[in-house]
Amino acid sequence: MNVVTKIKDRVRELKRTVVLPEGTEPRSILATRKLTTNSIAKVILLGDEEKIQAVAKEEGVNLHKVTIINPDHSEHFNSFVEQLMEIRKAKGITEEAARKAISTPLFFGAMLVRNDMADASVAGAVSTTGDVLRAAIQVIGLMPGINTVSSSFLMTLPKYRDTHDKVFMFGDCAVVPNPNAEQLASIAVSTADTYKKLTGEEPKVAMLSFSTKGSAKHEDVDKVTDALAIIKRDFPNLKADGELQLDAAIVPEIGSRKAPDSEIAGDANVLIFPDLDSGNIGYKLTERLAGATATGPIIQGLAKPANDLSRGCSYDDIVDVCAIAALMKG
Repeated sequence: MNVVTKIKDRVRELKRTVVLPEGTEPRSILATRKLTTNSIAKVILLGDEEKIQAVAKEEGVNLHKVTIINPDHSEHFNSFVEQLMEIRKAKGITEEAARKAISTPLFFGAMLVRNDMADASVAGAVSTTGDVLRAAIQVIGLMPGINTVSSSFLMTLPKYRDTHDKVFMFGDCAVVPNPNAEQLASIAVSTADTYKKLTGEEPKVAMLSFSTKGSAKHEDVDKVTDALAIIKRDFPNLKADGELQLDAAIVPEIGSRKAPDSEIAGDANVLIFPDLDSGNIGYKLTERLAGATATGPIIQGLAKPANDLSRGCSYDDIVDVCAIAALMKG
């Protein structure tokens, strides 16, 4: 049983609800059928009900078990406007701007998550990543102790050493181009939290570099060691170490030789890349050369779950992301 199937089984038991702001998108409607038919999660679709029902009819989907909300006609519209004005008052938001925002499905969906009327929001099949994240950050906000929204990929290798379907978590591979030490620490903590929520296993975090324990001197290495110091100060119970080269992080005999005093060297399951160049290259190398399955990007660091989609996603991709986002609530 692969990790995504296990995630769906766990979410099914939790009886979670996911909001899909792109309610008139055919892929959202097809994903809704699979989510509800297989009892993975309840679904709220946002948008004009007549348009949603028309698309559903074209796709042969019955939405009798699905909640459909038109933000403009919702009983919660005015209270959501008031909440957004309070949240954004330091930014000088006007009532007109707040009403315009809440009338958009992305902001309305984020408000449903903020108010625990939905457990997660998933969008991006037609919306840009910037628009999806903007609504989530402004409405839902960041997790306590986290200063950066980032991403991670769940990487499943068919076989690694003696383990079949070995799972690693890679971060950040899609959002933050060149994080400073504080951001890198946040990425590491968020990725560890994602790994714990999705696998149920203890995260062991390797802060990756081209250096292991002082084998090279450079300001890029300093950034990694500074990030580790922040993690040790603010999250002392998290198992993390660095700076570590990749082989020292995941190969036991090399880890024991290069970093003999490390509690995670050679056994890391969460790999934190120093920048987006290395992270993006790293996950795609693993995917293409090792035949790994890359599940993501998973948006992390938010106080409550909201996730982006690739605009080229299939409806099955939406189903998988919905299950992951729902489980991210913890």
